[in-house]
Amino acid sequence: MQHRPLEGVRVVDLTNVLAGPYCSYHLMLLGAEIVKIEIPGRGDLARHLGPDPELNAAGIGASFLAQNAGKQSLELNLKDPDDRSTFQDLVCGADVLLENFRAGVLARMGFDWPYLHTLNPRLVYCAISGFGQSGPMSQAPAYDQIIQGLSGMMSITGTPESAPLRVGFPICDTVGGLVAALAVAGALVGRSRTGEGSMLDVSMLEASISAMGWAVSNYLVSGVEPEPMGDQNATAAPSGTFDAADGPLNIAANRQEQFETLCRLVERPDLVTDIRFADREVRKRHREQLNDELNRALAGKTALEWEQILSAAGVPAARILTVPQALALTQLEHRGFVTELPYPDHSGRRLHATGNGVQIDGQPLIPIDPPPLLGQHNSEREALLARWLADGHADGLLVGEQSRGDHAVIKGGSTP
Repeated sequence: MQHRPLEGVRVVDLTNVLAGPYCSYHLMLLGAEIVKIEIPGRGDLARHLGPDPELNAAGIGASFLAQNAGKQSLELNLKDPDDRSTFQDLVCGADVLLENFRAGVLARMGFDWPYLHTLNPRLVYCAISGFGQSGPMSQAPAYDQIIQGLSGMMSITGTPESAPLRVGFPICDTVGGLVAALAVAGALVGRSRTGEGSMLDVSMLEASISAMGWAVSNYLVSGVEPEPMGDQNATAAPSGTFDAADGPLNIAANRQEQFETLCRLVERPDLVTDIRFADREVRKRHREQLNDELNRALAGKTALEWEQILSAAGVPAARILTVPQALALTQLEHRGFVTELPYPDHSGRRLHATGNGVQIDGQPLIPIDPPPLLGQHNSEREALLARWLADGHADGLLVGEQSRGDHAVIKGGSTP
């Protein structure tokens, strides 16, 4: 049986659509138990999103299936006294509370951080929002595309003629979820030393700007404003997309020795001694001329042939694949990245779900159970509460963790 490092960690997940569910998906893959709290009769909006209308109507849209495997679903209305009582008990027994409401929403419902900390001093509370819990933009609505635009990301995506362009997947939601999962894992380690929980305030805008790396640091450090460069890498040349006989090919000959090897293998050794291409900086200034020369030389072989020839010689190169082609790579099959699960509706269909690219002791982190139907675990509510509130739950959970026996179970649904 594979040991997962967050086994025994219990997460109350109030999140919706993508950033928050993607965070809890990673926590689940690492072994945490996730109880997803959903609005009765409606559930996570992602249940109704995806390309298949039949799945959307059934509340198991592809967007929901993608990041909710391995979780439990409880329907709770936090305005209902009984459901508020259940939620409070869950908080008392939880290690982590995760939400991605607009800043202040949970506090206005009566569950601000001071009160949550009183309920459970060991709780790690993570709030994911577009702009953070404070500041002049904290109340502004934020979807992924809004953050892409505000972060500067769209301004450097595409060519000078086509920019600004949206990145082809919800990258800001994804980055926000990853940063949140990292913060939660770090906070749990910190709690193992101090015994105290903490409040984590994750800003998707700030996480996204941080993830832009060199595009940001080049401006902050050197005053160089990044510009859209299409399929070219601003840091080196030749580094970008080139034309093989049958389609596009990525080449990243960023180091001098790689450039020289590339020129030799495409039978253009003269490019090495050409004054326009003598070193990295002059190659960047003459990028277009160099790319033209290389494209002519690359036209004699397919992208796969060049990938094999150049990679074997230490020059980073690979085909540019479609999503279906990428998922068909034997490398992914070898590492067990995609797994099969039953659909939650017991239809007999098989669902394909991805891991997260992490292996522990040679075994991939992949989901074991399918995503839940809305309210699938409602009938287990009392048993779940009893188990979560049992004394001694946290013994041995993390190095230095103490028993949760000192938790006070607060009944009733009154607003604090």
